[in-house]
Amino acid sequence: MYKSKKILYVLNLFLSFTFINLNAKSIEVCSSCNIKSIIKAIDYAKDHDTILIKKGTYKEFNIIVDKAVTIIGENFPIIDGDLKGEIFTIISNLVTIDGLFIINVGRSDTKDNAAIRIKRSKKFTIQNNIFQNIFFGIYVEKSVSGKIYNNKIIGDAKDEFNSGNGIQLWYSKNISIEKNTIQNVRDGIYLEFSDYCTVINNISENNLRYGLHFMFSNNDNYRNNHFRNNGSGVAVMFSKKIEMHNNTFQKNWGTASYGLLLKEINDSNINNNIFEKNTVGINVEGSNRITFKNNNFIKNGWAVRIRGACYANIFVGNNFMFNSFYRSFLNFWCLFLSYFFLFGF
Repeated sequence: MYKSKKILYVLNLFLSFTFINLNAKSIEVCSSCNIKSIIKAIDYAKDHDTILIKKGTYKEFNIIVDKAVTIIGENFPIIDGDLKGEIFTIISNLVTIDGLFIINVGRSDTKDNAAIRIKRSKKFTIQNNIFQNIFFGIYVEKSVSGKIYNNKIIGDAKDEFNSGNGIQLWYSKNISIEKNTIQNVRDGIYLEFSDYCTVINNISENNLRYGLHFMFSNNDNYRNNHFRNNGSGVAVMFSKKIEMHNNTFQKNWGTASYGLLLKEINDSNINNNIFEKNTVGINVEGSNRITFKNNNFIKNGWAVRIRGACYANIFVGNNFMFNSFYRSFLNFWCLFLSYFFLFGF
């Protein structure tokens, strides 16, 4: 009896899914189509429909995506917000935005306007898009199980106070950020109160402040990313159970710059990373039970600088090569010994 009920349940699920897909339709948007705007296409659409935006320029903003639709651009149509406000706001589950060229997000002193904002959404996908002249790029809040994949985000940030972040997560879980390129924003990737997230194979470079910045975010995994030439490097704060493997931290120079800043981080692993040409490779403050294993420290000022309240940390199998202060220390002793043998005391 139980087996029959189980088979019936699976059959019903399959038929429901098939029915949804058979009834889903494709809606075209273009200057010569019946529907000429994205907002009207969403109004007309039903859940599980596909909206195909043809090549062209669409001057639209405050586009509310409140249905489970897939929005696809053909040959990167330009969605121009005309600096008037936020462009897309997703408030539904199961939304995909793919292949758009999104420009001119409106700037504000009171609102964090984004090219794409995701609010209380599940199972969303934002992929293969290009963003230019943005305030915030992709802003995810109180959302679960989403994917941000293969986007290119290029800002024009001039100062920290009037600029936003490339990808920002706030109170979100199980978000995958993969193969994105982020440049010239305030923080390339910013996470706050966001757990069980993965950040993999991204390039975050030439940003005003941090290539990656996260706080109060636990059980996150960062792998194979390149963080280059950012104003202050990468900052990891007030979090636990962090895995950082096979990343490159490079060319983060300045009086307050680090390859990686660890502040109050506990029970984590920092393994197989490259720290090259940074003012300080890793700066550690108030962090405990961290394993630093098989990292390469090359041509930094300080390779590692450990400050107060750091306990039970383990360093094993790391390579230290041509770091300035280490070399200066050796040069000092070479000069001292030469003076001693030549002149005595």
